[in-house]
Amino acid sequence: MSWQEIVRDVFTYGLLIYSILLLSCYMFIGAYSIGEIRNYLRKNSFTDYRVLASSTQAPSISILAPAYNEGANIIENVRSLLSINYNNLEVIIINDGSKDDSLAKLISAYDLYKSDFFVNKRIATKDVLGVYKSRKAVYKKLIVVDKQNGGKADALNVGVNISQNNYIVCIDVDCILEQDALLKLAKPFLEDTQTKVIATGGVIRIANSCIVENGRLVKVNLPKQFLPRVQTLEYIRAFLLGRMAWSRLNGLLLISGAFGAFDRDIVIKCGGYNHNTVGEDMELVVRMRRYMEEQKVPYKVSFIPDPLCWTEAPASFKILGRQRNRWTRGTIETLQIHKVMFFNPKYGRLGMISYPYWFFFEFLAPIVEFLGLLSFVIFVLLGLIHWSFFIGLLLFIFSFGFLYSVFAILMEVLTYNQYKSNKDLLMLIVTAFLEPFIFHPFVVWSAIKGNIDLLRKKNSWGEMTRQGFTKKTN
Repeated sequence: MSWQEIVRDVFTYGLLIYSILLLSCYMFIGAYSIGEIRNYLRKNSFTDYRVLASSTQAPSISILAPAYNEGANIIENVRSLLSINYNNLEVIIINDGSKDDSLAKLISAYDLYKSDFFVNKRIATKDVLGVYKSRKAVYKKLIVVDKQNGGKADALNVGVNISQNNYIVCIDVDCILEQDALLKLAKPFLEDTQTKVIATGGVIRIANSCIVENGRLVKVNLPKQFLPRVQTLEYIRAFLLGRMAWSRLNGLLLISGAFGAFDRDIVIKCGGYNHNTVGEDMELVVRMRRYMEEQKVPYKVSFIPDPLCWTEAPASFKILGRQRNRWTRGTIETLQIHKVMFFNPKYGRLGMISYPYWFFFEFLAPIVEFLGLLSFVIFVLLGLIHWSFFIGLLLFIFSFGFLYSVFAILMEVLTYNQYKSNKDLLMLIVTAFLEPFIFHPFVVWSAIKGNIDLLRKKNSWGEMTRQGFTKKTN
């Protein structure tokens, strides 16, 4: 056997072992999520959210919504936030030095005036240029902050400084919330009296092609364009299966920056959001968990399967590439910052299970896949490919991915069934079949570019252009 064949066999069987481990993790996650979803639906069936909505004992919540050049959707989005059915609530919009007419639109639409508002800088931030309130009593919950541009993390820290309530809910301003979203998000903080819940997240869904009227989602439609539609499938897998399983394990490392609730006191003790990473949402959750582990205080990061928040997904490869590039860089930066936890028993399942999983199967997966493709090309040129073995392995992996997506679709149908028509279900299944050929290779390449950009010390967010939501027409 030549040295080329030895290298080929070592690499091939190494890749096979890695693939088996990864697919085994997916199988466990899919199966383990079923029990958590079933348990949540059972408990939730006995809950009367109307009592919580009107109760003065409900947890006090401050919604923090950073906005940068969001003029296309800003009025609809703020109207959506103000219409949320919740008693103890303040809505804080942080204009992070927008270059468009976002602030002017808010001032005009909500009759805002510049107020004398003391900002307690418990967390260092860029300068606040003004704090605005409405002259109209109906908008008394609304606070608009104008500040120097400093990025999303800095804007959220300003919101933390200004907030007055016990819990903060961080949301992307381009999102549309369900009317009972805060009621369901607040419930885990009330349920567990023995273990402190430090953060809670809910399912994010894709709003492209859905119809929005006066800041409310009035009709759910499956996205007509392929890219938003395949992201719909991706989000169903990630949230309904992945994060539910990790929540059951109490090993969740990520609450989506698009919509998540946090214990404000713990956030402040941990120093707020880190502005030195583009993955500030994940990094904060990991830092809060690390803080609780080091303080040896029992805690939990909770997640619920309700579709609480709807967001506009990238509809072009250009914007999608920027998003996935940033997600990759944020993941790597978080893992670097907290590398002390890697297989460290001091941090319990956080160090022994969660961190290693993210390292091997989130950070390394696109790199391994990309190197596998390069090696395949080299082995073909050298005539070293066992075609029967390769084709068999390829068909197995493709079949597994397709069936896993179909399983996620089935779970969606059996739980919340947002896409009810047979046509929509068929389109999702067809999308699952096409995903490995169109969407997945692009996501892998975007992740590779993210690794390269991180090595080049590129730390920009990349502009995320919005198309705006579909309005209802008569």
